[in-house]
Amino acid sequence: MPGTDFDWCVPADHPAFAGHFPGRPIVPGVVLVDRAILFAEQLLGRPVDNWQIGNAKFFSPVGPSEVLTFTLERKASGAIAFTVRAATRDVAAGSLTPPAP
Repeated sequence: MPGTDFDWCVPADHPAFAGHFPGRPIVPGVVLVDRAILFAEQLLGRPVDNWQIGNAKFFSPVGPSEVLTFTLERKASGAIAFTVRAATRDVAAGSLTPPAP
């Protein structure tokens, strides 16, 4: 099944930049995962309460005002795989897993 793309421009004034890191602001990984969760909810049309992070890897730092493309793909298992890219640069990848029935 092909993935669905969601674009997000990192706000230059995002509150996470205040302490992460002074002099060289970098988007924390948790913010990228949170954004992936929000896009998963849009993809499914419902909340993804009680889902787990199956895995997450971070490859490249992201700064203010970068435009990111999140590609989400629904798997046969019900999980959602996500990748994050900034132009041609891989930023992160991971998966979200639904709760067991």
